[in-house]
Amino acid sequence: MITDPGVWRVLCFGDSNTHGTPADDPDYVRLRADRRWTGVLQRLLGAGFDVVEEGLNGRTTDVDYVDRPGCNGRAYFVPCLQTHHPLDVVVIMLGTNDLKSCFDRTPQEIANALDGYLDDITSHVADRHGHGPVTVLVSPIWIDDEAASYQEVTSASFDSRGVQRSRELGEAIQRVAHHRGVLYADAADVSHAGGDGIHLSLDSHGALAALIADTVLQAIHTTSVEPPS
Repeated sequence: MITDPGVWRVLCFGDSNTHGTPADDPDYVRLRADRRWTGVLQRLLGAGFDVVEEGLNGRTTDVDYVDRPGCNGRAYFVPCLQTHHPLDVVVIMLGTNDLKSCFDRTPQEIANALDGYLDDITSHVADRHGHGPVTVLVSPIWIDDEAASYQEVTSASFDSRGVQRSRELGEAIQRVAHHRGVLYADAADVSHAGGDGIHLSLDSHGALAALIADTVLQAIHTTSVEPPS
């Protein structure tokens, strides 16, 4: 089916929680498109929208792993924007992987990195009318070190500081969003980790999709922006 050229194009840029990595499957088989929050978002927004999934396991804001090339989100972000241009909505949910002990980043450092993403949006993408896209910074869910499989599956990547900082990250990201005049949503308000303590529980995908859908639709209604034509 050919996508309607008049729909709103929504880019969802994130890590494994946008990719659809399950929290409670030891084989880590990617969730089906209709179970991932991006797929649910597509259903909630309806036929007038085209949701573009750009989730990558391990993706960071702007730091590199020693042994995992391609996970630096900032290095890929501008080509991604240009690939999908024009864009009417950009949703960014990153920061969890920056909390790994190998990076040892503070919430403010992560928020500062996300501030750079907003510069990229301003410089490199617009909607079909030449205006800046609606932009949403989403603070990730908290890391749950008491989850059933956390010690076995996840704990080697995070120390106690990373776990605590995941609970402080939202405030830092919210400050950036307010300072830059973009929208903010906190995934931890409506969703949580499943068994491995880091990936969205299955029921959380729907709740997160509903939060993002409400945020986007309210912004469109408030600004009275006409859909692209």
